[in-house]
Amino acid sequence: MLAIRMQRTGRKGHAQFRLIVQESRRTPSSGNVVAALGSYDPHTKAVILDKEVAQKFLDNGAQPSPRMVMIMQKEGIKLPSWVKVDDKRTKSIKHTEKLRRNQTPEPVEEVAAEEVVADAPAEVVETPETAEAEAPLAETPVEETPAAEEAAPEEAVETEAEAETEEVTAEAESSTSSDSAAETTEPTEEKA
Repeated sequence: MLAIRMQRTGRKGHAQFRLIVQESRRTPSSGNVVAALGSYDPHTKAVILDKEVAQKFLDNGAQPSPRMVMIMQKEGIKLPSWVKVDDKRTKSIKHTEKLRRNQTPEPVEEVAAEEVVADAPAEVVETPETAEAEAPLAETPVEETPAAEEAAPEEAVETEAEAETEEVTAEAESSTSSDSAAETTEPTEEKA
């Protein structure tokens, strides 16, 4: 069986190839060549190929190598149906789950930030822009303004009361935990 393949020529570090037809059991470097079809320079991608002779050998059953299939396709040679054509060579990537494009954004951090904002009391920071925006509102008389002012002190009193109850419960818990710790240490001393 005949094979259509590339035979390396050229100096070290600057490869050039002959496009040859050869007995498939022989190595390209053996020199026993049935026919020379042309040449290929991978540096400039220049291809010189005798298309008629290549088509004749393909029709008679010569097997092209995968690289020769790509070169023949680019040159417009019609390949028989039995020739295996790799549409795209894909490079396998190890650990694709570690790629940034495959990682999902972590919503956990955003949720934690939202909880912190919800727990913290709302603080209003006045910037010159907000002060200017509020100035026209203050000039227009509104009847609901006194009611809003009355509600604000009540809310302040409620927040102070809540803070005091939290402190008391925290003190009670700490005293309870220290009492239980003292009780656990006393029986061990008695046994010894």
